[in-house]
Amino acid sequence: MKKVMAFVALTALVSAPVLAADGAKLFGEKTCNACHGPEGKKPLMPNYPKLAGQNAAYAEQQMKDIKSGARNNGQTAAMKGVMHLVNDAEIKAIADYLSKVKP
Repeated sequence: MKKVMAFVALTALVSAPVLAADGAKLFGEKTCNACHGPEGKKPLMPNYPKLAGQNAAYAEQQMKDIKSGARNNGQTAAMKGVMHLVNDAEIKAIADYLSKVKP
């Protein structure tokens, strides 16, 4: 039983950094950096948000709302065209990564 508990604890410790690393990789692979800049710090357009340091839960919900159509205004038009590229787990990983980037 102790070995199982130790394995679970070790898995949790190893998984967290991997998730953040995956978020960084996904940020580039899913073309987020094209509009929001490297590490979400320098947006292409002045009206695009800087994402670095954003609260993870907030960023995740915004991306999900844009994908579902719950958030639908002029600022979401560009995002709607790329949100089909990410699933919920990838959205979470990207949001988690961005929350850890220093603005």
